[in-house]
Amino acid sequence: MSFRRRLKRKRPPEGWDLIEESIEDFEQQMKDAVAEEHEGKRKNELTWRIHRIHWEKNRFIWDLRYKRKVMGDELYDYLCREKVADQALISKWRKPGYENLCSLLSIQKGDTNFGTASICRVPMASRAPQQQLTPNVKTGCISCVSGDGQNGGAIWGETPITAGIQ
Repeated sequence: MSFRRRLKRKRPPEGWDLIEESIEDFEQQMKDAVAEEHEGKRKNELTWRIHRIHWEKNRFIWDLRYKRKVMGDELYDYLCREKVADQALISKWRKPGYENLCSLLSIQKGDTNFGTASICRVPMASRAPQQQLTPNVKTGCISCVSGDGQNGGAIWGETPITAGIQ
């Protein structure tokens, strides 16, 4: 079921018209990422762009709700109830040490060989030299540890690496 059709059934709360265009833009980017050509890419690389768009959309909602404080409870609850926002990811961002978490997949210990968190949760300064710029296989995130990155965000596989990041 399309995003727009699902939301037409219920009357949106006040403030929806201000963010509707941005949310639709994120949804269009997601459709483009799903339909993207997969020739020459590894199986895991196909989902990297999807994870990044998902993170950006939810970071946009988190920024409006908790940083700028311009989104009300009613609109936020509506977005979570309609599955536009990832409530679990946004609630993790409010906890210390998880402010830049790229995906919930990176902290699920059952999905790794040794029962540990993902490589992107290890600070870049603490990694071995050969693992310095290694992305997470599932999400494409290089580092989502608090303190790494520029402007308080995760470093993704397609991010140009500058001297300030290392």
